[in-house]
Amino acid sequence: MAGRTITRADLTEAVYQEVGLSRNESADLVEMVLEEVAKSLVEGDTVKLASFGTFMVRQKGLRKGRNPKTGEEVPILPRKVLSFRASHILKAHINQGAGD
Repeated sequence: MAGRTITRADLTEAVYQEVGLSRNESADLVEMVLEEVAKSLVEGDTVKLASFGTFMVRQKGLRKGRNPKTGEEVPILPRKVLSFRASHILKAHINQGAGD
């Protein structure tokens, strides 16, 4: 199952093909959408895209970890992590070809 990576250029090309904006306008639109999503996440907001999924920032607390080489316990500092929860529609769409 070899997947390929979709890039900003691919998204720009898709907008160009589907919407009919110029390539520069398509690139600007893709950049504006991605910047708005990133800005909202930095501010701590949840970003929900209907029929796609939800991006959210979670706070992880201090916890103990272990160095796998030495076995020594080390603290893992509190941090924020980005998580994504796919919508049921997206999950169903992905799993339609699961038997292939």
